[in-house]
Amino acid sequence: MDSPLAMIGLPVALGVIMFGLGLDLTPGDFARIGKRPKAVALALACQLLLLPAVCFGLVLLFRLPPVLAVGMMLLAASPGGTTANLYSHLFRGDVALNISLTAINSVIAVLTLPVIVNLSIAWFQPGDMTVGLQLKKTIEVFMIVLAPVGLGMLVRGFKPGFARAMDKPVRLASVVILTLVIAGAVVSNFAVLKDDFIALAGIVVSFCILSLGIGFIVPRLFRINREQSIASAFEVGLHNATLAIVIAESVLAVPDMSLPAAVYGVLMFPLAAVFGLLISRKDARRAAAVET
Repeated sequence: MDSPLAMIGLPVALGVIMFGLGLDLTPGDFARIGKRPKAVALALACQLLLLPAVCFGLVLLFRLPPVLAVGMMLLAASPGGTTANLYSHLFRGDVALNISLTAINSVIAVLTLPVIVNLSIAWFQPGDMTVGLQLKKTIEVFMIVLAPVGLGMLVRGFKPGFARAMDKPVRLASVVILTLVIAGAVVSNFAVLKDDFIALAGIVVSFCILSLGIGFIVPRLFRINREQSIASAFEVGLHNATLAIVIAESVLAVPDMSLPAAVYGVLMFPLAAVFGLLISRKDARRAAAVET
């Protein structure tokens, strides 16, 4: 855990990703929340309330060891990542809503993530970890998550031309960094991951499918339009695995706790693609029915 990857590389990697997110954000993105209060409120309720409860139930059902159980709860507490914006765009969701949700989730996670994780530590009691909402760890989460986003927004505000020019390079760098972080977490913990992969794959696949389904079905039940429901599905269903890995490795200093996020980071891409294709096929069938 004192390796350069854990102590320096992971926080810097996530900082670059969050900075890239900030380059895409303006105060207007937050203002959009007021124009879509119902869709935003439902997505946030799914993300902050429903998913931790669902994840807790899955952890009990799969009987994970304490450290992995807390790792799953850490993943559930992590906000949506920039990947949600890409999938929403590919499958005709409301990308503007995704941007707004990602922005507000990044802010709220600074407070909610430490609370959920520390409650999980109190419940599962993994070893002799300190329980309680610690100010130092909360500040570390703040610096890792919110500070780079704020810096990116400042750069866009003062240097919009530079922000536009850097958009594609930073996006590409974010994808590369995300891949390297997940691969690094898998490689560095391969011995443990090999022993626990089957158990983790089952709960991770279940959690990802339920997250995507909840994010889509709940808004539809409340008569949110299809584009916004698709945006909600990917925002709620695609968690920021990189953030979970960084918190586990660098803040909590428990490498094994990053394993659920590492497995999730690999499996969420094909699962989200299949989910999007299923939605697209349903839309195609509806369009064909209307034409006939």
